[in-house]
Amino acid sequence: MANKKSGSIAVPFLVTVFLGLLIIGGAAFGLYNYFGLGKGEGLKEPVPRQAVTTTYEDNHTVLFVLETPDMKCTSTFVLMRSIPKDKKIHLMGIPSNMIYLVDGEQQNLKSVYDRGGASSAVTFLEQVFGVEIDKYMKFDSESFMKVCDVFGGVSYPVDADIAGFKNDGSVQYLNSSQIVTFVTYSLFEGGEVQRAYVASSLLSSMVNQADGKRIADNMDITFNTIINSIDSDITAVDYKKKKTAIKGMLENGGSIANFVTMEGTPADPDFIPSDDFIKDFRDTYFADKTVNKETETENAE
Repeated sequence: MANKKSGSIAVPFLVTVFLGLLIIGGAAFGLYNYFGLGKGEGLKEPVPRQAVTTTYEDNHTVLFVLETPDMKCTSTFVLMRSIPKDKKIHLMGIPSNMIYLVDGEQQNLKSVYDRGGASSAVTFLEQVFGVEIDKYMKFDSESFMKVCDVFGGVSYPVDADIAGFKNDGSVQYLNSSQIVTFVTYSLFEGGEVQRAYVASSLLSSMVNQADGKRIADNMDITFNTIINSIDSDITAVDYKKKKTAIKGMLENGGSIANFVTMEGTPADPDFIPSDDFIKDFRDTYFADKTVNKETETENAE
């Protein structure tokens, strides 16, 4: 009898406690919401990512100069036209013995460079091609080898009689030191014209064979390392402006580089570029900004 009485008391007691909790809890919840307590503690909406658009304003043109007096070779000149929006890099080797009539006077690229350095060579080439060359980068053997190491060397066909190379036209892997030796070889059968061709085509192959994403991921370190070891008018501000566009091109592009063979007439010991080629070069590789602006105007209308 005693056990039965205890059970009959316990059940109503538990029910009463349960109902009390519901009532108190409901009231507390209502007050909590009424006074706005706890608001703002929910999950925050993700911050929208800002889309970065590459345009033709990101284009840039740079004159590369390789000066290696120890190799007993004239300086090497390669003009680079970079168009990140199209994911394209155009490289053109320029024979150091190129001559052209500027302001009524015949001038020679090598002589202009020897007298005034890279900035004078830029001015001369701007006058020849009728384009704007934004910057220059002048390398010596050591700094150029650093660049080659960044890209990881290159596999390239060699048909020159150079010690340590196979002279059979077969594709060979060239490390940074061998690349310098090859592009500064002064006894090519085609002279400076062939050497200019080799320089631009080899650089094009080296870019296309490299791991673009790896290079893009290490761009800041690479820039600081290279820019501090060369003569250049490129600044950290210039780099910052173009960094995103260049990185996107390297990360998302395939075979982004190609080379342009300069056309003209050998006139021993000089080389005279073709006026038709100069016009075609300018119209083909420097018309993109104009085209882009015309397209934007049409879309706005």
